[in-house]
Amino acid sequence: MVNSYDVITFGSATWDIYLSPTNFCIIPSDKFISGKAVAFNLGSKVNLEHTQFSLGGGGVNTAFTFKNQGFKVAYLGCLGNDSLGREIIARLKKNKIGTKLIQTTLKASTNCSIVFNIEGEDRTIMVYRGASEYLSKINFKKAKWYYLAPLSGKIANLTQDIIDYAHKKNIQIAFNPGNSQLNLSKEVLQKMINKTNVLILNQEEAAILTENNFNDEDKIIEDLKKIHKRITVMTKGEKGVVVLDKGKIYSRDALPTKVIDKTGAGDAFGAGFVSSLIKDSNIKKAIELGVKNSASCITKQGATNGLLTKDNL
Repeated sequence: MVNSYDVITFGSATWDIYLSPTNFCIIPSDKFISGKAVAFNLGSKVNLEHTQFSLGGGGVNTAFTFKNQGFKVAYLGCLGNDSLGREIIARLKKNKIGTKLIQTTLKASTNCSIVFNIEGEDRTIMVYRGASEYLSKINFKKAKWYYLAPLSGKIANLTQDIIDYAHKKNIQIAFNPGNSQLNLSKEVLQKMINKTNVLILNQEEAAILTENNFNDEDKIIEDLKKIHKRITVMTKGEKGVVVLDKGKIYSRDALPTKVIDKTGAGDAFGAGFVSSLIKDSNIKKAIELGVKNSASCITKQGATNGLLTKDNL
C-alpha cells in the first residue's frame, strides 16, 4: 500500500530508569570535565527517594509526538528479544504506534539508561547502548516522511541507505544526526544532507558539523547556510531556537518553564516542528509547536510523558 504511514521514525528505543538517591555527595574532581563527581559509599546500600520507568530513545520519543499530533506513524529500530523489549512493543501498540518494522536480536539486551536526578545539580545519565546497534538490513516501507533520530555506533553507516531510499521514493526526510553520523566522512555526510528536507541539530552538533567554536553562533549560522540549502533548525536549549529557510533567519526564545526533566526536549522540539510543517508548511507555526511541545515535555519526568496532543495545544 502506497503511503501506508504518514511518518516512520528511526532511532533508538530505551527504558529510562529514574533514580533519586539520598546518601551521596558532590565532590570536586579535576578528573571529570564538569569538575565535579557524584560519590556514594562503596559497599553500602544507597536509599532512593523515588524511582520511575519511562520509555525513551530518539526513535520512540519522536514517534509519540507524531502520534499525538494525529499522524499514522511507525517506529523502526532494534530491540532485545527480552522482557524489556516486549514491553516496549506492547506500549507502542497500546498507543497505536506501528511495530511491524521493529527488529529484535539475541545478541544484546534492550537499551537502558539510568538517570540520576540530583536536586540543585544537573542530571547524570548512565547509558547502555545495546540492541539498537544491531539494527541490520532494513525492510523499507513507504511513507510520506522519514524522521531520522541519531543512529549511534556502527549503525550510523545505515543512515545513507535510509536517506538514499527515501530520496529515490520521494519520501520527505527530516534528519537529526548524532555524533556518530557527524563523524562519517565529510563527502558522505554532505551527500546525505543535500537530500534532506529538514536538518535538525542542537548547537553542539551544529558546531561539530561546521567545525566552529560552540560559542560563535553567528559563524555557525553562516556556515549552516552554505552546508544546507533547505530548512535547517538549530536548537539552543534554554536559549531557544534558530531556523534557517530560503535565506531568512527565524529565532524564538524558549518558553519560561519549571523544569522537572530535560530528557527528550530536543526530540520533542524536532518532531513537533516537523508535525506542524507537514500540516501547513508555515515555518513560524512550526517553530511555535516545537517550542510548546519541548516546554511541555520538560514539565514531567520521562521523555514521552509531558508531550502535547493535538487537543491540548
